Formats: sequence, structure tokens, C-alpha cells
Amino acid sequence: MSMTTTYAPVEPPREEIDALSGSSVIEFGAPWCGICQAAQPALAAAMAGHPEFRHVKIEDGPGRRLGRSYRVKLWPTLVVLRDGQEVARVVRPAGQREIEDALGVLSGK
Repeated sequence: MSMTTTYAPVEPPREEIDALSGSSVIEFGAPWCGICQAAQPALAAAMAGHPEFRHVKIEDGPGRRLGRSYRVKLWPTLVVLRDGQEVARVVRPAGQREIEDALGVLSGK
């Protein structure tokens, strides 16, 4: 699998995310968010070492139910899932290592 580069403007229903099998990273943010843009190189580097992860990039904002269901308050927020269940979270990652640590929860790295 590979890293997704654009935010999906239409969020999938929570049931669809809950039904994902395997390892996934759900990234909540917005294309105009400077902090989200600044985090992309670290996220790309971390994801490159974990090809087993599915990356779902979802545009978040007021009235978006999926982000609220995960209690997202700041962007970017990365939610790490195993078989649709949250196992780790990174809010406004400071660098690649922080992301890798969250991904390592599932991969054992």
C-alpha cells in the first residue's frame, strides 16, 4: 500500500472505517492547513518504512461527523487502527520518529 497524497473531500461513514481489516492510518486534516502540510514529509518518510499500512487521508472540519466521532480537535491527527480499532494516535506530530513510534505499536518495529 502507499501513502495517499490528497484529502478525501467526502468522508466515509464510520462503519466503513470500523470494518477496515489490517493496519491503517487515518489522517484528519485539511489541504489549506499549514501544520498539516508541514507534517507531510515526516509522515511520508514514516509510511515508507511501513508498506503494510493503509493510509486514508480525510478532510476534516466543522460539521464533519467522522472527525467528531474520533474526537479530533487539532490537525493533523493520525489515528492508527488495527482491524478498525484505534491502537495509537498522534496529534500534530513533531517529527518522523513520533509517527514511527505510533506505527510501531502494530508492526513491532
